Amino acid sequence: MLKIVKTSLVIATATLAFTGTAHANVEEALANICNIVTADDKGELRKKIRSVESDYRLKLHDYYSGISCNGQSLIRTAIENNAVEVGTLLVKKMPSKELQAPEKDGKTLQAWISENGHQSHAIASVLEGRL
Repeated sequence: MLKIVKTSLVIATATLAFTGTAHANVEEALANICNIVTADDKGELRKKIRSVESDYRLKLHDYYSGISCNGQSLIRTAIENNAVEVGTLLVKKMPSKELQAPEKDGKTLQAWISENGHQSHAIASVLEGRL
């Protein structure tokens, strides 16, 4: 299920001075994002990103690392579920610096793609273009 890491909450608290109930609301707002990615629903993902940005002033990169879908990041989930439209949108919305950073398991997206044989995947091609 979806979890927001403490660092994301600390950043949100420090920059936006949220109250404790606001954190719960952010978690509720992001609750079904894994289902959206798995279903490859690009329109719904755009709505979700916009609503979180307007309601909580959080960009995708502010909460991306705090979201885990069955132990995987959103882009990895998109690759594994062949959610090309959503995965492409996520890659384009994320700063290239963060796309190169290691994820929770210490592997970068590129290394994970290579290890799992996804080099020919459409999202991997978009990722290569961004880096």
